[in-house]
Amino acid sequence: MTPCPHLLDRIMAVMEAAFEPAYGEAWNRRQVADALTLPSTYALVVDATGTPVPDGVGPSPAPVGFVLTRHVLDEEELLLIAVIPGARQRGVGTALIEHLFAAARNRGTTRVFLEMRRGNPAIHLYSKFGFEPIGERRNYYRMANGERIDAITFARSV
Repeated sequence: MTPCPHLLDRIMAVMEAAFEPAYGEAWNRRQVADALTLPSTYALVVDATGTPVPDGVGPSPAPVGFVLTRHVLDEEELLLIAVIPGARQRGVGTALIEHLFAAARNRGTTRVFLEMRRGNPAIHLYSKFGFEPIGERRNYYRMANGERIDAITFARSV
């Protein structure tokens, strides 16, 4: 299945604006496209009010955030979440997580997992929603300068 090119374009527009290159966390277009071809992968793009941006052709509000997840059995993994810098601290991340939980519940999810680099400021958003650390991978991420950073795994029941 080929992903909607408009969805991919919207995700990539946010991705390019939202991720700091030094951390190497952004996915490239091919990685996102490949993920979107899997039936277990879900994506949602939102506008500045946290409202989903409709798929398809034609005028639509500018995308400012997205969430990409993978569902397996009764678990959901938050693969990526991003909000462009100019829309941060305005409830967009909160709206994305709320949409994620509602959709995950509809898919029969009982637990959501995510992994992030130590020191990522998104921890405040995840903590607000009750995510708790459950594991750590030492020196998992490699920054652009070669420095290694630990990964922390979080989980939350839905």
